[in-house]
Amino acid sequence: MALGKDYDYAAQECSIARALEIVGERWTLLVVRDALYGVRRYNDFLVHLKIPRAVLAARLQSLTEAGVLEKRRYQESPPRDEYVPTELGRALWPALRALGLWGRAFNPNARPMRTFHHADCGTELGSYGECRACGRAIDPEDVEMRPGPGLGPAEDPVSRALRAPRRLLQPLENQPQ
Repeated sequence: MALGKDYDYAAQECSIARALEIVGERWTLLVVRDALYGVRRYNDFLVHLKIPRAVLAARLQSLTEAGVLEKRRYQESPPRDEYVPTELGRALWPALRALGLWGRAFNPNARPMRTFHHADCGTELGSYGECRACGRAIDPEDVEMRPGPGLGPAEDPVSRALRAPRRLLQPLENQPQ
Protein backbone atom coordinates (compact mmCIF):
# COMPACT_ATOMS: atom_id res chain seq x y z
CA MET A 1 0.00 0.00 0.00
CA ALA A 2 1.36 3.43 -0.90
CA LEU A 3 2.09 5.92 1.82
CA GLY A 4 -0.39 8.75 2.19
CA LYS A 5 0.30 12.28 1.00
CA ASP A 6 0.74 13.41 4.59
CA TYR A 7 3.77 11.14 5.08
CA ASP A 8 6.92 13.26 5.53
CA TYR A 9 9.80 11.50 3.75
CA ALA A 10 11.97 14.61 4.17
CA ALA A 11 11.97 14.17 7.96
CA GLN A 12 13.72 10.82 7.62
CA GLU A 13 17.48 10.57 7.70
CA CYS A 14 17.62 8.29 4.69
CA SER A 15 18.73 9.30 1.20
CA ILE A 16 16.17 6.98 -0.40
CA ALA A 17 13.37 8.53 1.63
CA ARG A 18 14.55 12.03 0.64
CA ALA A 19 14.68 10.98 -3.03
CA LEU A 20 11.14 9.62 -2.77
CA GLU A 21 10.03 13.07 -1.60
CA ILE A 22 10.85 14.25 -5.15
CA VAL A 23 10.23 11.21 -7.38
CA GLY A 24 8.09 8.92 -5.23
CA GLU A 25 4.62 9.71 -6.56
CA ARG A 26 2.90 7.61 -9.18
CA TRP A 27 3.70 8.78 -12.75
CA THR A 28 6.71 10.87 -11.72
CA LEU A 29 9.44 8.50 -12.89
CA LEU A 30 7.56 7.88 -16.14
CA VAL A 31 7.53 11.63 -16.81
CA VAL A 32 11.28 11.76 -16.11
CA ARG A 33 11.85 8.69 -18.30
CA ASP A 34 10.00 10.31 -21.20
CA ALA A 35 11.93 13.56 -20.72
CA LEU A 36 15.17 11.59 -20.97
CA TYR A 37 13.81 9.93 -24.12
CA GLY A 38 13.38 13.40 -25.66
CA VAL A 39 9.74 14.16 -24.92
CA ARG A 40 9.57 17.86 -24.09
CA ARG A 41 6.08 19.23 -24.62
CA TYR A 42 3.04 18.92 -22.38
CA ASN A 43 0.78 17.45 -25.07
CA ASP A 44 3.41 14.89 -26.02
CA PHE A 45 3.71 13.68 -22.41
CA LEU A 46 -0.09 13.57 -22.29
CA VAL A 47 -0.42 11.51 -25.48
CA HIS A 48 2.44 9.13 -24.80
CA LEU A 49 1.74 8.42 -21.13
CA LYS A 50 -2.07 8.59 -21.29
CA ILE A 51 -1.85 10.42 -17.97
CA PRO A 52 -4.66 12.59 -16.55
CA ARG A 53 -4.09 16.29 -17.33
CA ALA A 54 -4.21 17.42 -13.71
CA VAL A 55 -1.71 14.76 -12.66
CA LEU A 56 0.67 15.67 -15.48
CA ALA A 57 0.48 19.36 -14.65
CA ALA A 58 1.18 18.62 -10.98
CA ARG A 59 4.12 16.31 -11.79
CA LEU A 60 5.70 18.79 -14.22
CA GLN A 61 5.32 21.58 -11.67
CA SER A 62 6.84 19.55 -8.83
CA LEU A 63 9.71 18.28 -10.98
CA THR A 64 10.41 21.84 -12.12
CA GLU A 65 10.31 23.18 -8.55
CA ALA A 66 12.67 20.38 -7.44
CA GLY A 67 15.13 21.24 -10.22
CA VAL A 68 14.76 17.91 -12.04
CA LEU A 69 13.25 19.57 -15.13
CA GLU A 70 13.66 23.09 -16.49
CA LYS A 71 10.66 24.83 -18.02
CA ARG A 72 11.64 26.69 -21.21
CA ARG A 73 9.49 28.88 -23.44
CA TYR A 74 9.76 27.77 -27.08
CA GLN A 75 6.92 29.88 -28.49
CA GLU A 76 5.71 33.32 -27.42
CA SER A 77 2.29 33.60 -29.02
CA PRO A 78 0.42 31.66 -27.91
CA PRO A 79 2.86 30.93 -25.08
CA ARG A 80 4.13 27.36 -25.14
CA ASP A 81 6.71 25.73 -22.91
CA GLU A 82 8.84 22.61 -22.99
CA TYR A 83 10.39 20.66 -20.15
CA VAL A 84 14.07 19.75 -20.37
CA PRO A 85 15.98 17.52 -17.94
CA THR A 86 18.50 19.42 -15.84
CA GLU A 87 21.76 17.95 -14.58
CA LEU A 88 19.78 16.68 -11.58
CA GLY A 89 17.25 15.05 -13.94
CA ARG A 90 19.95 13.51 -16.13
CA ALA A 91 21.50 12.04 -12.98
CA LEU A 92 18.37 9.87 -12.60
CA TRP A 93 19.29 7.91 -15.77
CA PRO A 94 21.24 5.12 -13.97
CA ALA A 95 18.43 4.66 -11.44
CA LEU A 96 15.80 4.44 -14.19
CA ARG A 97 17.97 2.01 -16.15
CA ALA A 98 18.42 -0.19 -13.08
CA LEU A 99 14.71 -0.01 -12.21
CA GLY A 100 13.77 -1.09 -15.76
CA LEU A 101 16.17 -4.04 -15.64
CA TRP A 102 14.88 -4.99 -12.20
CA GLY A 103 11.29 -4.93 -13.46
CA ARG A 104 12.17 -7.12 -16.41
CA ALA A 105 14.19 -9.60 -14.31
CA PHE A 106 11.13 -10.52 -12.27
CA ASN A 107 8.85 -11.01 -15.26
CA PRO A 108 9.96 -14.19 -17.04
CA ASN A 109 7.97 -13.30 -20.18
CA ALA A 110 9.29 -9.75 -20.51
CA ARG A 111 11.27 -8.85 -23.58
CA PRO A 112 13.10 -5.53 -23.72
CA MET A 113 11.02 -2.75 -25.25
CA ARG A 114 14.17 -0.75 -25.86
CA THR A 115 17.87 -1.45 -25.77
CA PHE A 116 20.52 1.07 -24.82
CA HIS A 117 23.91 1.34 -26.48
CA HIS A 118 27.04 3.47 -26.23
CA ALA A 119 26.54 5.83 -29.18
CA ASP A 120 30.28 6.06 -29.88
CA CYS A 121 31.01 2.35 -30.28
CA GLY A 122 27.55 0.70 -30.53
CA THR A 123 28.09 -1.66 -27.60
CA GLU A 124 24.98 -2.50 -25.58
CA LEU A 125 25.21 -1.06 -22.08
CA GLY A 126 25.63 -3.23 -19.03
CA SER A 127 23.33 -3.34 -16.02
CA TYR A 128 24.73 -0.16 -14.51
CA GLY A 129 24.80 1.89 -17.72
CA GLU A 130 28.43 1.07 -18.38
CA CYS A 131 29.91 0.35 -21.81
CA ARG A 132 31.28 -3.17 -21.72
CA ALA A 133 33.78 -2.36 -24.47
CA CYS A 134 35.04 0.95 -23.04
CA GLY A 135 34.73 -0.08 -19.41
CA ARG A 136 33.22 3.19 -18.20
CA ALA A 137 29.84 4.62 -17.21
CA ILE A 138 28.16 6.41 -20.11
CA ASP A 139 26.47 9.78 -19.69
CA PRO A 140 22.85 9.84 -20.92
CA GLU A 141 23.65 12.16 -23.85
CA ASP A 142 26.03 9.46 -25.15
CA VAL A 143 23.42 6.67 -24.95
CA GLU A 144 21.59 5.53 -28.07
CA MET A 145 18.14 4.03 -27.54
CA ARG A 146 16.97 1.42 -30.05
CA PRO A 147 13.69 -0.47 -30.38
CA GLY A 148 13.78 -3.86 -28.70
CA PRO A 149 11.91 -7.10 -29.44
CA GLY A 150 9.21 -6.36 -26.85
CA LEU A 151 8.17 -2.99 -28.27
CA GLY A 152 4.50 -3.12 -29.20
CA PRO A 153 2.65 -1.22 -31.91
CA ALA A 154 3.11 2.54 -32.04
CA GLU A 155 -0.39 3.92 -31.62
CA ASP A 156 0.40 7.61 -31.17
CA PRO A 157 2.78 10.06 -32.89
CA VAL A 158 5.14 10.20 -29.90
CA SER A 159 5.46 6.40 -29.75
CA ARG A 160 6.12 6.35 -33.49
CA ALA A 161 8.84 8.98 -33.12
CA LEU A 162 10.45 7.03 -30.28
CA ARG A 163 10.71 3.90 -32.46
CA ALA A 164 13.63 5.27 -34.45
CA PRO A 165 17.10 4.79 -32.95
CA ARG A 166 17.97 8.03 -31.16
CA ARG A 167 20.18 9.44 -28.48
CA LEU A 168 18.73 10.08 -25.07
CA LEU A 169 17.95 13.75 -24.40
CA GLN A 170 17.59 14.45 -28.15
CA PRO A 171 14.31 16.36 -28.51
CA LEU A 172 11.66 14.74 -30.66
CA GLU A 173 11.42 16.30 -34.11
CA ASN A 174 8.13 17.16 -35.79
CA GLN A 175 6.29 16.82 -32.53
CA PRO A 176 2.51 17.02 -32.68
CA GLN A 177 1.08 20.28 -31.35
